[in-house]
Amino acid sequence: MKPDTVIVHFDIDGTPQPLRFKLKDNAIRIEQIVSVTEDKLAGNKMLCFRCQSEIDGVLKPYEIKFEVQTCKWFLWKM
Repeated sequence: MKPDTVIVHFDIDGTPQPLRFKLKDNAIRIEQIVSVTEDKLAGNKMLCFRCQSEIDGVLKPYEIKFEVQTCKWFLWKM
């Protein structure tokens, strides 16, 4: 779980929709959000986005998490 820089669009109701994130020095475009679930990690509410993107010519699934209380993003699984 590493902190991440994410470009996000917020809907009118305040729901975040991630668009891109930074991996090393590359900006990765989020091509598809497969699902969004709400989790708790150490008592903190988190939104878990299961996504997929083409990285180095290969379609890769991954998860990014948004910690609601601190507004921080984390790359969870890749």
